[in-house]
Amino acid sequence: MRKTLCTIAIAGLLGLGMTAFAQDQSATPPPMHGPMRQGFSPENQLAHLTKALNLTSDQQTQIKPILESQQQQIMQIHQDQTISRDDKMAKIKSLRGDTTSKIEAALNPDQKQKYEAMQQKMQERMQERTQGGAGATPPAQPQQ
Repeated sequence: MRKTLCTIAIAGLLGLGMTAFAQDQSATPPPMHGPMRQGFSPENQLAHLTKALNLTSDQQTQIKPILESQQQQIMQIHQDQTISRDDKMAKIKSLRGDTTSKIEAALNPDQKQKYEAMQQKMQERMQERTQGGAGATPPAQPQQ
């Protein structure tokens, strides 16, 4: 009897969880890969830049549409099945350079210097990831 009740309770919880999951999935766009995942939404990027660079409200107003435009253009590039992977990467790299230039135009000299340093660190991290991590040690072999 106890086993049956536990089974019913677990089935009910799973059913509720799946219902909530299905509702949540219908309300949100499908997950994205790379920099466009939810952690890097234009709103989150702007919040990060505001905190790191002490942006004024006027600067935030100027930068937000730049970040939103970048997101839309990257999504279009990713969805275009006629473009090769290498061409997509080149277009996105060019788009990011353009976005960086536009953002820098809205910054004062001190903020621009900090932003450039942030961009440099990001480039280094990306390069480390593509090279398997600079100085990364291979995993230890299991002993037998």
